[in-house]
Amino acid sequence: MKNRILFSIFLTVFSFVFTVAAKQEKYIKHTVVSGETVNMIAQKYKVTPYDIYKLNPDSQNGIQLDSVLLVPSSGEVVSNVTTPSNTVATTSVTQTNPTTHLVQPKETLYSLSKQYNVTVDAIKAANGDLLKEGLKIGQNIKIPASGSEPIVATKPVEVQKPVVKESPKEAAKPETSVAGTGYHIIEPKETKYGISKKYGMTIAELERLNPQIANDFPIGLKLVVSGNTPAVAEAKPSVEAVKPSVEATNSSSSTKKYLEEYVVKPNETPASIANDYSITEKELISLNPELKKGIKLGMILRVPKGQRKEPVKKEQGNLLKTINTNARKQLALLFPFNISKIESDTINSTQARLKKDKFLNLTLDFYSGALMAIDSAKVLGMNVDIKILDSQETKNTSNIATLAQQNSLQSMDAIVGPFYQANVEKMAELVEPNKVPVISPLSKEIGKKYSNLYQSMPSAELLRSSIFDFMKSKNGNIIAVIDNKKGSVKQYIQDMQKETRIVGLSPKGTVVADSLKVLLQKDKLNYVVLASESTSMILATTAAMLAAQKDFQVQLVIMEPNETLDFEEISLTRLTKLKLLYPSLSRPNETVEANQFDAKYKKLNKIMPNQYAIRGFDVTFDTLLRLSQDKTYEETVQLSSSEQIENKFEYVASPTYGYANNGIYILYYDTDLTIKEAL
Repeated sequence: MKNRILFSIFLTVFSFVFTVAAKQEKYIKHTVVSGETVNMIAQKYKVTPYDIYKLNPDSQNGIQLDSVLLVPSSGEVVSNVTTPSNTVATTSVTQTNPTTHLVQPKETLYSLSKQYNVTVDAIKAANGDLLKEGLKIGQNIKIPASGSEPIVATKPVEVQKPVVKESPKEAAKPETSVAGTGYHIIEPKETKYGISKKYGMTIAELERLNPQIANDFPIGLKLVVSGNTPAVAEAKPSVEAVKPSVEATNSSSSTKKYLEEYVVKPNETPASIANDYSITEKELISLNPELKKGIKLGMILRVPKGQRKEPVKKEQGNLLKTINTNARKQLALLFPFNISKIESDTINSTQARLKKDKFLNLTLDFYSGALMAIDSAKVLGMNVDIKILDSQETKNTSNIATLAQQNSLQSMDAIVGPFYQANVEKMAELVEPNKVPVISPLSKEIGKKYSNLYQSMPSAELLRSSIFDFMKSKNGNIIAVIDNKKGSVKQYIQDMQKETRIVGLSPKGTVVADSLKVLLQKDKLNYVVLASESTSMILATTAAMLAAQKDFQVQLVIMEPNETLDFEEISLTRLTKLKLLYPSLSRPNETVEANQFDAKYKKLNKIMPNQYAIRGFDVTFDTLLRLSQDKTYEETVQLSSSEQIENKFEYVASPTYGYANNGIYILYYDTDLTIKEAL
């Protein structure tokens, strides 16, 4: 069924108020002063640096003068005392309760025992197994009370200043220890593989030394690494073959100035990237030897600087104007009616089966739309012979091979179907020698590579990346609120959308309005990407956004369908005020042609068309249009995109199969309670 907002009901007599009650968390706002570091602030408020990083993710990249940080309240704040140089003039200090200490470089149990006037054994006893493998930089250890008697210093006590590394370049240097192990601070864009390779370790060894990174890999975390120095860095490949003007030199700095980094996007191949930079695929691989093992989404490649060609936008909407009826074409439609099963079913009547067989209903809906497309092709005079065949398929079985042989499918000009991915791949394999295009009508799965396979459903990965591409094109400030249960989403954003800033959550996983507000910018449209199915988190986030609308431009964004937004607790008015933005496979269409289609379909079928019926029309009619040109199907795909009732077909070569459809719409809820396409 078409995606529309039909109406909004407002109850004026009775009102229902949904309240989310939660214990209010206490936070302190700290304004950074000159010379302060995260470690210093953490010690001041008796918290750990990780507590600050969790509420202020951006602070992992450094803190700025006068910036505001949220700090969890943990009781009394340590007073700010200025002392001369390396001395602390202590007259009387009384310790009655255990305290915590963040271990700094060069500190030992002995130096700590002297600093806090406790024995080494007392520190070990207070920390149990934590110190089983010795003292480590970055640990938070307990310091037991030294007794009720005051410690009187007769002369200044020498105390070593903690070493705090602020700049990324400094932090990247390994910190060595006497035990032969070293420490490495995780930098932005670093991975487990990269760090383990740098120190000559395996990932398993890195995780064994740092169990906390098994499920999390936060920037700024200090890792224990084996060996005191990094492994020798891999030499940069030569760029001599790239272009006569780009000459290789013995200096790595000279090489770098001719190169830039490029992040691999969905559906890109080494060939397509090489073509974009006017070099050969062999030259690209010489710059990036890792491509020999295959290309992966998100890989960072070295490419010639300033050589990228502007992409040529495909023409759209001209296929109707260039119909050629001279050559007769053949099209096969393979749909899973499974008629033999219906006929052999002695228990359920056809009517009863229709009531409970959802897959059969989907098939019949798609088929009804395809029949409408065939009727339209006849009206336009398209010269195409069409075979409609029962693919007799389930997810694990099919009659594809027999159908192909009995119906000479190798001689077809195009085939739509089967429905299941494994079966459509089998069909593509059977007819690939004859270069027959096989169009997968409904599957979003990605499987084996066949040059003649056309995946008409855009992938879930493409949906995600398209919404971020749109926000970047608008030069927006992108912020993400991510539920703790959405670990894969957080990983995707950290790996693939690095410019997105993640809002810190409270220790209980709830949204803190101030954490969101401090990331908003007044000179830009602030996109707030929400990844949560929790009603309370959605309400808290949207409430914070509505409150911020007085001072900021904000828009709510989701990356994929979210059924929780349909709950009555989350009003439509709330979503329209925030102009909910999202990627979609289909668009709302209120044109004259679309309304005529609806009316005709209803007249024939006594019901309005649903999404599968419209999909059936769009896929079939797009295929018929492409077959009715004076070019091959593949040539039309390379030259033209098309847009039908609700679906767009913009095929591009894919690294994992023949062609992928990049036809995605970016839609939003408007204040007039309609869905519109974002431009």
